[in-house]
Amino acid sequence: MTEIDAKIDALVPAWLTLPDIAERLGVEVTRVRQLVKEGQLIAVRRGENRVLQVPAEFIGAGKVVKGLVGTLTLLRDDGFSDEEMLEWLFTPDPSLPGTPAQALHENRGTEVKRRAQALAV
Repeated sequence: MTEIDAKIDALVPAWLTLPDIAERLGVEVTRVRQLVKEGQLIAVRRGENRVLQVPAEFIGAGKVVKGLVGTLTLLRDDGFSDEEMLEWLFTPDPSLPGTPAQALHENRGTEVKRRAQALAV
């Protein structure tokens, strides 16, 4: 879990607290914490109270957005930190179009993973 800088915070359009995510996924907060610990979600401390929060685009209809976990794994394997992953996922890519996070949310994970793999070359 990371402290977020203002640049990345400004890139992410919306955030959810862990209890909010638990409610959307229909699970206990402890399960959401486990997803963060396992690297299936990225959580950062932000705001005045430094509450753990996750980008809202990572959560779809009752589940973690399809393709996110694989993309995070690829980026982590490429040596990306949590901050670098967030920056990459939320920086507009004209070739997608939109951001990689938006593309994942729109079920265009194959395109996103292809770009993530290309970063390793």
